[in-house]
Amino acid sequence: MKTLVIKGDIRSNTGKVSSKELRNEGKVPCVVYGGTEHIHFSVYSADLKALIYTPNTYLVQLTLGSMVLTSHLKDVQFHPVSDEILHVDFQEIVAGKLVTLLIPVKVKGNSVGVRAGGRLAQPIKRLRLHGKAENMPDFVEIDVEKLDIGQGIRVRDLKVANVEILDAAANTVVAVEVTRASQQAEATPAAAKTTGDATKASAPAAAPKKK
Repeated sequence: MKTLVIKGDIRSNTGKVSSKELRNEGKVPCVVYGGTEHIHFSVYSADLKALIYTPNTYLVQLTLGSMVLTSHLKDVQFHPVSDEILHVDFQEIVAGKLVTLLIPVKVKGNSVGVRAGGRLAQPIKRLRLHGKAENMPDFVEIDVEKLDIGQGIRVRDLKVANVEILDAAANTVVAVEVTRASQQAEATPAAAKTTGDATKASAPAAAPKKK
């Protein structure tokens, strides 16, 4: 997986007053846990944007003074009105321990169903994968080229090497749905055939030829 490097300053004070002062300086209070201890630190808000405001998932190399830790983003708290980043939790990745990450789904191809007037729907944008960090892919690619209208791909149809997918097997990841345009396209030939048959049935019989 791709890795982002983020530098932070270890905090000596962790109270509300200290957190407010940090935010006034454009910094965000953070914590990293999962190792031998919880480490509280701060990071400039601007340095977190590439990690938070993206559809991608990254490993994070935290440089905190003389310490360098490998981690991943666990949780973000936002202000309910301003959407300001209030607090960020990281989880340290410890060698030999398994991790669970949300990995984005990337759709490949133009399905036959969409070309026929259907609509591609993707209910699941990210999958929960469980395994070693070094085995985690940057994304899970799904080829939809052969999907027709009414067809889909579920979690149970997917395989990711060396990791386990934790989402429910029956969940639909991507599907081609029926649209009004596709319904009309299917109805038009049937209507035309019915009209043609009715026209033939109602046409007067030809008068017999006189001998």
